[in-house]
Amino acid sequence: MSEFKPFDDKLAGLIGALSPAGRRKLAAEIAKELRKAQQECIKQQIAPDGTPYQARKRQPLRAKKGRIKKAMFQKLRTSRYMKASGRSDAAVVEFTNKVQRIAQVHQFGFKDRPNPHSQDVIYPERQLLGFTQADNQIIEKLVVNYLN
Repeated sequence: MSEFKPFDDKLAGLIGALSPAGRRKLAAEIAKELRKAQQECIKQQIAPDGTPYQARKRQPLRAKKGRIKKAMFQKLRTSRYMKASGRSDAAVVEFTNKVQRIAQVHQFGFKDRPNPHSQDVIYPERQLLGFTQADNQIIEKLVVNYLN
């Protein structure tokens, strides 16, 4: 049993005593902060457990000239595609419908076709979203600040 169990129980009681609008506001604030943390991890190309993403496959020697590859998932991490929302019972960070399938393929390492005329490609697992110890600290800090 954790030494913080009584503290956690008391904190859960205080959060439960908040009005639904107050919980929704707190959840939205938590979701925004978690989105920022996830965007930073994607920008640094590291998984939630701290390991770097597997590198891209090397391109053929005679590829298009002048083409500069951008960092992986550069557009996915923008606020346009990665949405944060708060409800009275949950804080949610998710990808929009347009890019959700692409994110799932990379998150779980599925097989997909880059375009309709190509062969299937097995993508390596690159976790885009995940929960870290730092995220726990962010949530605790926000809840304590909100309750003060």
